[in-house]
Amino acid sequence: MKREKFDNVWFALEANEADAINMTMRSDLMTSIEKAVGNWKLSQGEAAKRLGITRPRLNDLLRGKISKFSLDALTTLATRAGLTVKMSVKKSAMKSAA
Repeated sequence: MKREKFDNVWFALEANEADAINMTMRSDLMTSIEKAVGNWKLSQGEAAKRLGITRPRLNDLLRGKISKFSLDALTTLATRAGLTVKMSVKKSAMKSAA
């Protein structure tokens, strides 16, 4: 049995490259937001208010419940957390589906 090696866990778990990239971006954003919120030294209630979300919603974020957050929602939260979100687009090294 041949073992595959992946540089990114999402490429091992997701059905296709597009989904793996989306999940990678979401997890990176979640991690950055979590770090920013942790640096605030605020209660969850105060941090949630600062982000414009409910405390249970913040709890979901801090517990890594990635399926509950879209890329759009995480981009908004990152901005509210004082982070700058940039995206880089380049031609894939993989063969195109066309």
